[in-house]
Order: sequence, then C-alpha cells, then structure tokens
Amino acid sequence: MMSADIDAVDAENQVELEEKTRLINQVLELQHTLEDLSARVDAVKEENLKLKSENQVLGQYIENLMSASSQKKVRDWFPFCFKELLLISFPPPL
Repeated sequence: MMSADIDAVDAENQVELEEKTRLINQVLELQHTLEDLSARVDAVKEENLKLKSENQVLGQYIENLMSASSQKKVRDWFPFCFKELLLISFPPPL
C-alpha cells in the first residue's frame, strides 16, 4: 500500500472513530436525561399519592363538619318547632 492510501484509510478510521465517540456521548447524555426524568416521575407520583391522601382526610373532615352543622341546625330547630306544634295542638287554657 502506498502512503497516500494508508493516510486515506487512517483519515476514514479517524472519522468513524469520532462519529462513534459522538454517538456514544449522545447515548450517555440521553441515558442521564432518562434517569432524571424517571426520578422526576417517581417524585411526582409520590407527591400525587400524598396529596390524594390529604384530600381524602380533608374531604372527610368537611363531611364531618357539614354533618355536625346539619345536626346542630336540627337540634336548634327541633325544640322551637316542637314548642310551636304543642301550642298549636294544645293551646293554653284561657
């Protein structure tokens, strides 16, 4: 082989090596990006579960407050209503 042929093969090998190196670096960068995104997804899932749990607790708390409020209204209203019914049904003697 002539020196020019050897130089051409070396140059071609160098280009291939640089392309392989570039591709390997790109793959490694994409792997790191994927790892970061996967970790972010896991963190968001965990936060989502935590928020769902908190929402359930708050929902139950609101239901309990509404129930207690409703029962208080009935308790406050019932004696008044019962007194009115007694007065209507059994008026006081004249």
